[in-house]
Amino acid sequence: MTAFGYKLPAMSSLLVWGLLWEVIGQMKLTFFVPPLSTVIATLFSVIGTPAFVKAMTETAYAFGSGVFFAIAIGIPVGIMMGKSRLLDELLLPWVNIFLSAPLTALVPVLMVLFGFGMTSIIITTTLFGIWIIILNSRAGVMQINRSLVEMARSFGASPLDAFFKIYFWAALPEILGGVRIGVIRAVKGVIIGQLLISIVGFGALFELYSSNFLMGHFWAVLIVLFAMAFSISEFLAYLERRVAYYAAKR
Repeated sequence: MTAFGYKLPAMSSLLVWGLLWEVIGQMKLTFFVPPLSTVIATLFSVIGTPAFVKAMTETAYAFGSGVFFAIAIGIPVGIMMGKSRLLDELLLPWVNIFLSAPLTALVPVLMVLFGFGMTSIIITTTLFGIWIIILNSRAGVMQINRSLVEMARSFGASPLDAFFKIYFWAALPEILGGVRIGVIRAVKGVIIGQLLISIVGFGALFELYSSNFLMGHFWAVLIVLFAMAFSISEFLAYLERRVAYYAAKR
């Protein structure tokens, strides 16, 4: 199936849901759901305002920093866990605990340790995204054909060479899958951080619009956030498909 054919059902579904949203909004069943046309018009009216640009910049900075640390820490830790049985037995229970635990409960602890500023928001974002990246990187390494590693050693490859030239590239499909899911979880993390730790960025806009019952503005910002998360997820899914042949070569 071509990429266009793959996207067609998804686009049709979005159109159906958009039409349903418009109908429900026009019926005025609840003030919480304004018509989609009103939301889109509101979006174009606020998207260039200084308040929106400031919120977008703050959210993008916290999100980008959190995702960077989640990837920079999560991939090496996951690869090392896949390589070392001892390290895997030491860390795997904790990774599973943090992956399944309600991380929102840790936000007050982070506020006490790191204050109410951007640092705590970035750490919250990192914590939401890192654990699935670790697990997927570990799973990718554990599926590697051991003959590749033995061949690298027989040719005198150092542990660092094996790390970057064997483990990383052979586990790349699973790593990208973990990064894609981790990025989606990080979106949740950055908004929770901006709502609970420091009312900045999109969190400040959500708080302002909901408290003043400006639901058109509220949904407009939410659509921007969803569009950002969806675009990043689709880009990473595209990269997954591009490197899928690595899985066959293993």
